[in-house]
Amino acid sequence: MTTERGGERVRPGPPGTTVLYVRFRGAGGGPPDGAAYAGLLGLLAAFTPVVEAVGQDGALVDVRGALRYFGRDAAGLAALIRVRALALYGVDCVIGAGPSPLLARMAAREAGPGTTLVVGDVAEFLAGRPVAALHGVGPSTARALCGYGLDTVDRVAAAPLAVLQRILGARAGREVYEKAHGIDRTRVVPNAAARSVAAERTFPRDELDRDRHRRALLSLAGELGAQMRGEGQVCRSLTLTVRYADRATTTKSRALAEPTAHSAALTGAAYRLLDALGLQRARVRALALRAEGLVPAERAAHQLTFDPADEKARRLEAVADRARAKYGPRAVIPGSLAA
Repeated sequence: MTTERGGERVRPGPPGTTVLYVRFRGAGGGPPDGAAYAGLLGLLAAFTPVVEAVGQDGALVDVRGALRYFGRDAAGLAALIRVRALALYGVDCVIGAGPSPLLARMAAREAGPGTTLVVGDVAEFLAGRPVAALHGVGPSTARALCGYGLDTVDRVAAAPLAVLQRILGARAGREVYEKAHGIDRTRVVPNAAARSVAAERTFPRDELDRDRHRRALLSLAGELGAQMRGEGQVCRSLTLTVRYADRATTTKSRALAEPTAHSAALTGAAYRLLDALGLQRARVRALALRAEGLVPAERAAHQLTFDPADEKARRLEAVADRARAKYGPRAVIPGSLAA
């Protein structure tokens, strides 16, 4: 059964629906500015103290303790959050609701602009979806599974755990097996350290020049790399968002070969994302780059190489970081950005 709330058709969530994944959309469909985002996190904290910031435009919210207090189910709280975000900050929301952060994230990804998607029956929700739809399953893992005919979530769920572990390894195989069954052992952690960082470049006018697009990505990748190195973090994947003159957006993500904060590796991945979009004379208003899956650098493995140029580049990068820390962020920049 569906009900009407504020003009939006939603299905009341089952009793186990206690997690919301909220993504905020500011003017033009982009992320809200820093001040608005901080205020929106405060808005969510008025419903429950269990709020975890995700990147620069999202949050995981555990509403388990708020359902009885507000006398609403998860879908009802989502509708109330949307109304207040619009009224107070002029920001719309895309909201996914489910029994765990994994399912709430997946629901938000499927939800349309300004809507709430509630996961009812977990097996029904997951059935038939491509395995790449599982949060945390990157292209390489998806390709490995598809090579064995395990191209949908229900087929992965039907496979024995031992088979998945032989294909992916013991740890990764168990993680994918559990996710395919809707099992998520993560929790919403209040005030958790950010798991992603993002930066955006808005062009002074709608930009057609591909070289200027690449220069913007070079600048963005350098900024994100310097920020992560300064905080002792590396990222597992990159997401590129392109905003066009008509305010429409296109988003594409790519898992990195290894966790890194090396600016050259980030720049190369950003260029490949742009090339994969196949833009043809597109009038681009802004480019945003997000580094996701942040982990402490000391916990990440780095594949050693015998390439002296790579080792030299990393040493020069460390020297440039020290110079920027002492003399300012523009003390050392790539020559193509100085022109």
